[in-house]
Amino acid sequence: MYNLSGLCSNGADSNVLFPRFLKIIMTAASSARVQINRERLLQRFLSYVQVGTAANPASDEYPSSSGQWDLGKLLKKELQELTVEDACQDEHALVWGTVPASNGGQGPTVALVAHLDTSPEAPGDDVKPQVIRSYSGGDIRLASGSIIDVASCPALESMQEMTLVTTDGTTLLGGDDKAGVAIIMEFVATLVENPHLMHGPVKVLFTCDEEIGRGTDKIDLEKLNATVAYTLDGGGAAVIDEETFSADAAIVHFVGHNIHPSIAKDRMVNAVRAAADFVAKLPRETCSPETTDGREGFIHPYTIEGGVGEATVELILRSFESVDLKTYAEQLQAVADVVVRSQPGLKANVKIVRQYRNLRDGLGDLPEAVTLAKQAFDNLGIEYKSESIRGGTDGSQLTEKGLPTPNLSSGQHNIHAVTEFACLDEMAAAVEHLVELMSLWSQYRS
Repeated sequence: MYNLSGLCSNGADSNVLFPRFLKIIMTAASSARVQINRERLLQRFLSYVQVGTAANPASDEYPSSSGQWDLGKLLKKELQELTVEDACQDEHALVWGTVPASNGGQGPTVALVAHLDTSPEAPGDDVKPQVIRSYSGGDIRLASGSIIDVASCPALESMQEMTLVTTDGTTLLGGDDKAGVAIIMEFVATLVENPHLMHGPVKVLFTCDEEIGRGTDKIDLEKLNATVAYTLDGGGAAVIDEETFSADAAIVHFVGHNIHPSIAKDRMVNAVRAAADFVAKLPRETCSPETTDGREGFIHPYTIEGGVGEATVELILRSFESVDLKTYAEQLQAVADVVVRSQPGLKANVKIVRQYRNLRDGLGDLPEAVTLAKQAFDNLGIEYKSESIRGGTDGSQLTEKGLPTPNLSSGQHNIHAVTEFACLDEMAAAVEHLVELMSLWSQYRS
């Protein structure tokens, strides 16, 4: 029983205080409904990160690496053991499953999405996870000599006494996005073990090759048949990503003329030199990843390959405003034209490849995708942040295709670096948030 006597002894209006008190009661009741099995969540995560699943951008296969098949098979088996009867791994290695609505649960179908692959930008095989229980604070020295320092990762200041997972410093951890995978799997287990929890139909989907821009290529939205989705692919805790970059890729190909250097005078046209000149003429003090933050976009050359006869520069173009991408593309063409004019006989081709568009542009079709996620945090008494991320997720493309898909935190930090780590406490909080969020969706009526 909750005793209201004495609440208004200071003369405050009971009509004002009672709703506040009721909210406290509701929050306490909500957050006490289920206990997250933290140790099981940790063991799931440790087993997943030890399966090498780095995407391979040089491969034309889908998925681009065999490890994604291997992890998918493991997840399918675990889903089946959790009595998810329709669990399957399709011909593209995507893993699907449905948790039926609980008894009395209604509302629309909600999909939860995470990706199996890890970034190819750092070693991702032979991961040796290291568990730090009750982190005591300060910099973390890894076995390789690398350091996760508080100065560059101030989030560590709030993680004392929490459980962290790192690597030995020679590989990625794979928290991007195996933390999301583990959260979804533990969430499914939590629903199965607690049939009193109210929820509508929940679809689980694990995708492949998100890190190389192919994460939604093989998703059948009719098969998914969801009204709303959430990607569990964000950093930190209690963050709702409701805006992303818009993104294009650019491939600039130079064709020169190769001939033996001993007889090259007035005959050789060096494509390598052209590629170098092209990169050197791009913005460096502005409009580059090294010099921008916040809402500033950039042009990022990340690969140069080739020889004297032919050379290619690959770039990514990023901005929160799609119109900027057109400006960046025109800028690349102008720079390529200058380089061509400087070397008679040189040819260049600039190709722009559309990737994804700002998540914000499609979320207006179902604002509840965000407002209910915020309400779930409120109900749990957790302070949250809404952010615009300088990157993209599978949700960017899913939203553009008509399925509103905000991105939620999954406890990952220092992504794409060998100093990557994950926080178990934040992962457990993400499971709890999903439980509350699905309860809210079960009460939703369009």
